[in-house]
Amino acid sequence: LGQKSQTGFSFEFSRVSICGLGLLVCLFFHSYAGICSALKLTVPSHTIHGIEGQPLHLTVDYNFNATASEVQIIWLFEGPQSNPKYLLSSVNQTVVPDLEFQHKFTLIPPNASLMISPLRISDEGNYIVKVNVRGNGTITASQKIQVAVDVPVTKPLVHTEPSSGVVEYVGNITLKCTMGKGTRVVYQWMKNGKPLHAGPNYTFSSNNATLLIVPVVKEDIGNYSCLVSNPVSAMESEIIAPTIYYGPYGLRVKSDKGLNIGAVFTVDMGEVILFDCSADSNPPNTYSWIQRADNTTHVIKYGPHLEVVSDTVAQKAIDYMCRAFNNVTGKRDETHFTIVVTSVGLEKLAQKGKSLSSLAVITGISLFLILAMAFLFIWKRYQPHKGTEKLSTLQPEADYRKAHTFSGNANKRSVSIIHYCKKMAYPHKKRRSKGKEGKCVFNLGYIFLC
Repeated sequence: LGQKSQTGFSFEFSRVSICGLGLLVCLFFHSYAGICSALKLTVPSHTIHGIEGQPLHLTVDYNFNATASEVQIIWLFEGPQSNPKYLLSSVNQTVVPDLEFQHKFTLIPPNASLMISPLRISDEGNYIVKVNVRGNGTITASQKIQVAVDVPVTKPLVHTEPSSGVVEYVGNITLKCTMGKGTRVVYQWMKNGKPLHAGPNYTFSSNNATLLIVPVVKEDIGNYSCLVSNPVSAMESEIIAPTIYYGPYGLRVKSDKGLNIGAVFTVDMGEVILFDCSADSNPPNTYSWIQRADNTTHVIKYGPHLEVVSDTVAQKAIDYMCRAFNNVTGKRDETHFTIVVTSVGLEKLAQKGKSLSSLAVITGISLFLILAMAFLFIWKRYQPHKGTEKLSTLQPEADYRKAHTFSGNANKRSVSIIHYCKKMAYPHKKRRSKGKEGKCVFNLGYIFLC
């Protein structure tokens, strides 16, 4: 593939594949420098963050495919504004540390990893590892590892200005987040457990350590906290809820009775109605009830509740008003409503009286009929039967059947019925009826028949 001449090397390439390119490069360097490196060195590709006062392990892997008689490992440190410093090295199993750092850095060959203990802020920088392998020649590989040293953050504190509270649309609130220790700190404000972002009335300082709310509104009420973090730690402050004064909002009147249609309450005469007035406000509102009559108004009660007795209302309809006042915000709101008293209650009472009278009449008639029937039964049971017995002996049983089929004259029919009833009332007599008519039951039907 190549020939050496007096002026140097000359090469001829004929159908060389891509796969053989690496081999050609290796042969070229081997012919030119006498070296074909097969050493691979692997280190972390990102910045390693360590914690001050704790040990840090820098992992390094290496491998080679050449025959080695000696393996040398060298570690150097390069500070932010300093030249590389020698830390330690090893040849095969022998470690030679720098006397200045002999108790701080540890190397256990053939492993090339470095242990730093304890880690200090001054140890932040670039660590350079170099591996030399000697065989037929010497092959070399080196890598750089960036190390950052951080101090864990402490729990932050949040201060509110002003601490006494502010009125919406009038005042502003400033929240400041402070902490004792920590490096490379990132500040994040939270509201009700969720990250808070910039908005129309939210402004953050350059490092997010201060939150300014201008102006304050009711919607800004919530639980605020400050979350601080760095690559090795994170802490959140205690929750703080700024005091915001607002309202009144949503003033409304409710009643436990009556029919409410818009701002009109329809109640029955004689009912006692309790009204409740409420509105959203901080601090709580003061309430007053005002009655309007003859184009004049006057306060009839203070407080959120009003009791009205409808039978004392002289008119069919009367106007009322509930007024809510916030003595901190200086705002007020009022709502009007009308009470209409109807005579439905009296009509219901009259209907109940009529129903009660009808029931009493029916009950009295029923009792009278029952007593009359009972008296008739007793009278028939115990009256003298002499005249009827003579007539009954002259009347055969067949005459009763004829009388039952409405044949014969009226006198015979009457005697037959008396005879039949007598036989049923006195079953101890020897002559008894064997037909269907003989089954006489002492009930109301029997009393009426007899």
